Amino acid sequence: MMIRVDLHIHSKYSRATSPNMDLKHIAYYAKLKGIDLIGTGDFTHPKWFITLKKKLVREGFYMYNGVHFVPSVEIATMGKHRVHHLIIAEDLDAAYQITELLVKKGVNVKSDGRPMTGMSPPELVDIVHNVSERNLVIPAHVWTPWFGLFGSKSGFDRIEDCYKDMTSKIVALETGLSSDPAMNWMVSSLDQFTLVSNSDAHSPESLGREMNLVEAHDYKSLYNAIVHKRVTTIEVDPAFGKYHFDGHRKCNVRVHPGEGVTLCPVCGKPLTIGVLHRVYDLADREYGFKPAGAQPYYKLIPLKHILSAVLGVGVNTKTVDRAYTDMIRRYGDEYSILLNPPTTGNTKLDSVLKANREGSLNVIPGYDGVFGKLSL
Repeated sequence: MMIRVDLHIHSKYSRATSPNMDLKHIAYYAKLKGIDLIGTGDFTHPKWFITLKKKLVREGFYMYNGVHFVPSVEIATMGKHRVHHLIIAEDLDAAYQITELLVKKGVNVKSDGRPMTGMSPPELVDIVHNVSERNLVIPAHVWTPWFGLFGSKSGFDRIEDCYKDMTSKIVALETGLSSDPAMNWMVSSLDQFTLVSNSDAHSPESLGREMNLVEAHDYKSLYNAIVHKRVTTIEVDPAFGKYHFDGHRKCNVRVHPGEGVTLCPVCGKPLTIGVLHRVYDLADREYGFKPAGAQPYYKLIPLKHILSAVLGVGVNTKTVDRAYTDMIRRYGDEYSILLNPPTTGNTKLDSVLKANREGSLNVIPGYDGVFGKLSL
């Protein structure tokens, strides 16, 4: 059975996260979006883990209110190179064992749902795989300037420099909002890895903004699909991500990396080097190259942002909320609408939905923490 999967989210116990990131709201919004399986996020946090143990029912995956869950957490390894790692555990018992081993290493799992550790990435991988070889460690949003494996601020040039003798345990990479598979195909050393895309949601509304299509009915089939590259990703246009171009947010300066500008022309401070620039730095292929066995993907802008652009009002307005709710009521969940655009009777909306499905919408690129914006 083909299912829609978002493996990377955060609970209300992570910093800078909505208080509505609880099971009730996560499950409700997952249904609106059309997500079948979602990562729990933050399984290392004691209070969240108690909730998961109490409320999730084992049913192939875990189940709550008609939505399936799989244990997940994002962990930050600190030091000269700061990297975020998405951990997927095969079950809650494995999640508990991982947490216990982290605590023994001195990791504070109580203060933040996304714990930080001074241990090295290879040490983290070793802990996760000592619990079970079927657990997954996936470098998160690999190109993001801060905390990305290849990020311009604190990342590496090669994955082997990060994970060293544990590199063979890494089977997948998360593209992040500011890159897509076509950009990753420019770096030949990444061909061996499965590409996955997830929302990294900090609020219920952001769930599923990127996700995966996978044929799976339990953890074993999910694991095998990821290991063997049987994954289709759903991506936002990478320009939509908030680190796609170089730039300086304080001065409202956005720069394409091809311009060769490294200092802000307004204040003279260094620009934040974005994802596209960093991909060009490490690329050994031209954009447009498609490797053998490349995974298919869709490029889609979320429905509320489409409605915002068509109606000419802010994405967080009641007008957009009403239009979104009406479309869900009429045509089904969000991704059924985006993947199979209905005929709504609104010529402009129908045209934009069609262009979105074809991946041909124009997006003003994001930069230095500022999200990109759909331009009609």
